[in-house]
Amino acid sequence: MEKPMKISSRSILWTVLIALVVIFSGCGEKAAVGAGHEDTEALPETEAQSSITLTPDAIAAAGIQTTPAAMKAFHRLITAPGQLEFNARRLIHLTARTPGRVERILAVAGDRVHEGQILAEVYSPDFMSLQAEYLQAAERAKRLSNDPSEAGTAQDILESVRARLILVGVSYSEVDALGAKRIPHPLLRIRAPFTGTVIETGIVAGDHVDLGASMFRLADLSILWANLHIKEKDLASIKAGSEVELRTQAYPGEAFRGERLIVGDVVDEKTRTVIARVEVPNAQAKLKAGMYIEAVLDGGGARPALVVPESAVQDDEGLHIVFVETGKGIYRRREVEIGERLSGLVEIRRGLAAGETVVTSGSFLLKSEMRKGSLEDEHGHS
Repeated sequence: MEKPMKISSRSILWTVLIALVVIFSGCGEKAAVGAGHEDTEALPETEAQSSITLTPDAIAAAGIQTTPAAMKAFHRLITAPGQLEFNARRLIHLTARTPGRVERILAVAGDRVHEGQILAEVYSPDFMSLQAEYLQAAERAKRLSNDPSEAGTAQDILESVRARLILVGVSYSEVDALGAKRIPHPLLRIRAPFTGTVIETGIVAGDHVDLGASMFRLADLSILWANLHIKEKDLASIKAGSEVELRTQAYPGEAFRGERLIVGDVVDEKTRTVIARVEVPNAQAKLKAGMYIEAVLDGGGARPALVVPESAVQDDEGLHIVFVETGKGIYRRREVEIGERLSGLVEIRRGLAAGETVVTSGSFLLKSEMRKGSLEDEHGHS
């Protein structure tokens, strides 16, 4: 039996982990094969596997949590790269609907605005003339309201001018207020048509804008689109309308949900892929247009697989490892081979047996402390 290795005071986790002892075990243990997982085999050991023993106080301080590895039905998964984009149905380019001079800018790129919020105010002689025309038409319609031969025509003219005011961007309530107060407003207010984010501003105060000039680009970022590149060979395995799991480099370990998969009708001649689109809810605004993503789609064909939570698997210098609880307070490092991932679970193909208990929280600390113990042993520290 190897001589137990002592941990120096420098190895105490956050000054709270006490009585921490590192014990190197022999190399003879082989990873068991789980029931129902007959085609798997234990990974060969390349070096002595290490175990670490913690007191109950140390376990509580480190936040150690465990769960047993379990056999579950796993569907065939299809992965596809893609990119997040603005939702074209909730993207608008606001342009000048009448010539004028920009008097005030009340929103700039990056601002989040609400439906109806004023973005800018423009002085426009054409707008002033249109308001005067509306007031004249309203007066005429009122004066001729009792004349059967003229009332209909006068009312039609009034409605025509009203429609032109709406088209230049005046709200219905503002038109009603104009008719009631009979006082023209000096400035045309440019309002947000929906709640969203200003992604581009094309004007500054004092600019003269012609009809059709670019003013704002506004996007609703609460639902984005993800355009996926589906391989031609996988088309028969996916179903339109199904949900998709999305992952990003910005949020490793976190999965996002895509809805209502729509598969395109054209295969790219060079890549042999088809563009598919899903809607991605983005209520917390974590996702950004332009982000690269990886999509995981259900390819059907359920099969049994040994799975553990993703949080149980750690990367250790290119190897995938888990910590197996082999006794009360005893945790052994175990190298495993992983397979597919889905909904927060990862498939274990080799190195673990069904029913073995793995650490799901605190394993990073175990790995760090075990590495410290190895370095001390190599340098002869005690």
